[in-house]
Amino acid sequence: MNLEKLAEGIKNFEGVTRKKQIEDIVSVFEAVRPEYKNAIVDFGDDAAVIDIGGDDVILFAADGIWGRILDASPWWAGYGAVVVNINDIAAMGGKPLAMVDIASSNSEKACKELMEGLAEGVRKFGVPVVGGHVHPDTDYNSISVAIIGIVKKDCVIRSDTARPGDLVIAAYDMDGKIGPNSPYSWDTTSFKDPAVIRKSYLVTQEIAKRKLATAGKDISNPGLIGTLGMLCETSRVGAAVDLEKVPRPDNVDFEQWLKVHPGTGYVFTADPEKAEECRKVFEEAGLTAAIIGKIEAGSKLDIYDKTDRVTVFDLSKESITGICSE
Repeated sequence: MNLEKLAEGIKNFEGVTRKKQIEDIVSVFEAVRPEYKNAIVDFGDDAAVIDIGGDDVILFAADGIWGRILDASPWWAGYGAVVVNINDIAAMGGKPLAMVDIASSNSEKACKELMEGLAEGVRKFGVPVVGGHVHPDTDYNSISVAIIGIVKKDCVIRSDTARPGDLVIAAYDMDGKIGPNSPYSWDTTSFKDPAVIRKSYLVTQEIAKRKLATAGKDISNPGLIGTLGMLCETSRVGAAVDLEKVPRPDNVDFEQWLKVHPGTGYVFTADPEKAEECRKVFEEAGLTAAIIGKIEAGSKLDIYDKTDRVTVFDLSKESITGICSE
């Protein structure tokens, strides 16, 4: 395996490079930072954490679906909008409560397919869409969903709290298939019974309750290494990943797999004394989990195998989202 070529492929992957503009967007809101006093966590994590004055906090997130995926299948876009939002709440250790959507459609058929996809997501995950807004007369199709969840204040799994010495855990539902509309989508939910799906995404609540993780994210559009890069960026740390330890299916090219956005997949960090227990909890929920590396001091995210070690991101010289913890 040519690690230099692999590292370049990951760094220049569209799922990673599309995150770059976030830095400019977030900078606009710095002028109104005093108004964020109830936000324990805001930009840079899978969900914002809002203090409501008690032991519980609200998790608040939103996601839209990439236009090219939506154009290929409005139904899949509606369904996928539910999946990615559920994952954002799950990644923080929270319980999803409800969603709202904003949809635009250029035909009655597209609108119906979008809504049917959303409804199937509700049926699978048991989290209702309780309202929203529709533009029925646009010349394009789009779907975005916002979600709220809840978690105990002292159980939140953040992405900016990884520490040097922590071990890195990758967890995937390997019972999946490359999605119908993208070579970088790993569908693990559309063909399964709701009870099986809910067991998988509820596992993070158990990890949060038992305080087994120091940080975490769901694996999203940047893939495993890109998502870990965002976690390192917000935590101001580096990492080293042993590629030979990464769980992988037999029938998918490895570089493609590292770029996959899985229906169910997480990259968590844990104290060495708790990492194996955390891994086992994932496994007990039906996921395949492995300790794949370590968080390191510094700013470099490296990948290695028996032959070589190369840097994918040097976060002292470049950025993914540009968002770092204070």
